[in-house]
Amino acid sequence: MGKSKSWHSIPEYNALRAVMQAGTTTGAARQMGLSQSAISRSIANLESKLGRVLFEREAGRLSPTEEAVRLNRRLDPLFEALNRIDGPTEPVQETLRLIAPPTYAHRFLVSSISSFLTMNPNFFVSFEVNTSEEVTRGIFEDRFDLGVTGVELSRSELKLLPYRKTQAVCVMPREHPLANRAEVLPEELDGERLIALTHRHARRGQLERLLHQARSDPRIVAEVSTSFAAADLAKAKLGLAVINPFPLYHYRSDDLAFVPFRSAIQYHSYFVTSDTRPVPRIARAFMRHLRLNTPTDPFSQRG
Repeated sequence: MGKSKSWHSIPEYNALRAVMQAGTTTGAARQMGLSQSAISRSIANLESKLGRVLFEREAGRLSPTEEAVRLNRRLDPLFEALNRIDGPTEPVQETLRLIAPPTYAHRFLVSSISSFLTMNPNFFVSFEVNTSEEVTRGIFEDRFDLGVTGVELSRSELKLLPYRKTQAVCVMPREHPLANRAEVLPEELDGERLIALTHRHARRGQLERLLHQARSDPRIVAEVSTSFAAADLAKAKLGLAVINPFPLYHYRSDDLAFVPFRSAIQYHSYFVTSDTRPVPRIARAFMRHLRLNTPTDPFSQRG
């Protein structure tokens, strides 16, 4: 009896994932220790069984089709199970290439990386702190495996995985006249000293439109590029700020008052991964670790 069209082959699945990672059959062959013809044959066999094209050639590289991306996602549980069954007897160090902007990096992710590596001593993390734009570019160019950001992305080759969602708050010194309110209304900011985020933040324009509609005219006393800087200036009693409290709340709640700001302003935090390459096991493990160990706070919830 011949092999049915639905017969599965682990070596062919391995070839698929290797080509997705390397971008060429030559690179995949080098990675797997096989010949280029063996890799090409495995991909051709897999395409024949599925009746689908899995790769298209673009500028000398093999670009995975949507069918290849979907298949690769479905293969993740299989390869995780195989790793548990017949993984190496000696520990193998895996490296996570992680990137995040300063708001998430300082203190918050540093603490999470520390606990993650304590629980997984055979893992290694290479961590870069950079702008949200560099997070996008770094994942796209395969310089990083995982990013954390609060910025919506437009590249089709990248995937956003929801992490946290948060409502806007007013952050201010504890002795501020608005600090004991259950919530702050936009019109109550009229005449208040306001520490604003710079105009490169989309939320700056959203806040200005909201205040204009409420006929509220606060006095902007400073502009900053991060929520942490805004909170530090509020702590110095320069004024108040409308910000995303996550993850800032976990490190400033003893020093400042955080009061909900009545508005439709919402913030979303995401994990950023490639949508065309397999997500490494260590990246998936770190995402699980972060989701499980993120402290609760009054203003944010799972995305």
